[in-house]
Order: sequence, then structure tokens, then C-alpha cells
Amino acid sequence: MRRWNRRRSGRWVSSSVVSRWSARWRAASDRGSATVWTVGAIAVLCAVFGAVLAMGQAVVVRHRAAGAADLAALAAADHWSDGGAVACARADRVARAQRARLVRCAVEGDISDVTAASGRGPFTAEVRSRAGPAGGPAGPGGSTGSAEASGPAGSSGGSSGSVEPAASVGPAASAGPEPGG
Repeated sequence: MRRWNRRRSGRWVSSSVVSRWSARWRAASDRGSATVWTVGAIAVLCAVFGAVLAMGQAVVVRHRAAGAADLAALAAADHWSDGGAVACARADRVARAQRARLVRCAVEGDISDVTAASGRGPFTAEVRSRAGPAGGPAGPGGSTGSAEASGPAGSSGGSSGSVEPAASVGPAASAGPEPGG
């Protein structure tokens, strides 16, 4: 037995014709959906890629600021005997050579305290570094620094031309015994 259905045009047609028409309509309504999904996936991937690039840029800026602060503090500590202004001018030159800017410089005795900044806008990083002789007087935190440089700090500024064994670099650390020592 044949079933008759009314089509949109108002004519009566057999149900087999209607089912063929609805199948074509359903297939036509799915056209382009893969394009929409592809564009959506590409947009999400671009957003993730942009976030990864931004985080990478922030890490690079932070490392540049840390390196510049450490080197500027060592330069200022190396020239403390020439006076605070000369030592800070040397630290500023070293920081600019590292593509950073000197934010703060203080030389108290033979210990220098330097803050350097790198980057612009939301990608700005400021890092503080202290440097001075390894056996020097204790700072406010009980020590002159938390890490030692791997090489000599440079000349002591005296006429003998002797080289100091190591310089202390890094933020002030709390006093306490070293583990394992």
C-alpha cells in the first residue's frame, strides 16, 4: 500500500518521494559544517599558540633582566672603591649592554644592591641582585648573598692588582648552616 503525504508545495506525493526529498534536504543542511568545525579548531589552536608565545616571551624577558641585574651588581661591586656614582654608572653601562635598564643602584661599602628591568608593557620584569666579597660583612638578612659566582669578581681596586676569589650574587638570604657541611 502506498502512503501519500502532502509536500510543502501543497501537492500530494508518495512517501518514497518525501523520504528521498528529506534525505536530500538533510544532506544539504550538513553541507559546510566541516568548514565551520575546521575554522573553529584553527581559531582555538591559534589562541593556544599565541598564549605559548606570550609565556615564552615573558620567560625570555625575565632571564634577560636577571642576567643584567647580576652582571650590573658584579660591575658595581667591582668598582666600589671608585665611589658610588662611578660604580652605579658602570652598572648602568653593563645593564644597557644587556638590553635592560637600571632601575635602582645602591653601593654601601663594598656591597652593591642593583635592580634591573627588561621588557615593555605587560612583559616587564624587574630583578634585584646583590654582590660583594664572599667574606664581607653580613647584610640585613644575615649574609651578603645566596649564590657564589663561578669565577673571580675582578680586581679589588688596590695597587697590588690582586683578584678577589669570588663574589656573592643574588637576593639576600636568611642566615643558617649549609646542608651537608
